[in-house]
Amino acid sequence: MFVSVICDMGSEDSRSALYNLLPQYGFERVQKACFECTSMNDKLLSALKRDIDRITDSYDTLRFYQFPVDGTLALTVLKDNKWRRIVVRDPKQPRE
Repeated sequence: MFVSVICDMGSEDSRSALYNLLPQYGFERVQKACFECTSMNDKLLSALKRDIDRITDSYDTLRFYQFPVDGTLALTVLKDNKWRRIVVRDPKQPRE
C-alpha cells in the first residue's frame, strides 16, 4: 500500500528520532515534513506505529494517508498520544 506521513513534531529530539526512523521502514523524504512509501504492508505499518509511540509525546502530531485500505483511503492521526482512524469512502460506491 501507499503511505504518506505528514509530521508536526513538538521538539527537535522527537523530530530527529522520527526522521531517522522513517527511512528504516522504506520511507523517502519528499518535502520538509512529508515522507512517502509505496511498498508498505499492514504488519510493517503496525511495527512502525509501535516504534513511533516510543519516540513521540503529546506535543507531536502525525497524519498517515494510506491507500488502498479495503479499497478506500484511510487517514490515521496520532494526536495527544492517541491513534485515530478515519476511512474515506467514495460516496458513489455502495457499502458492502
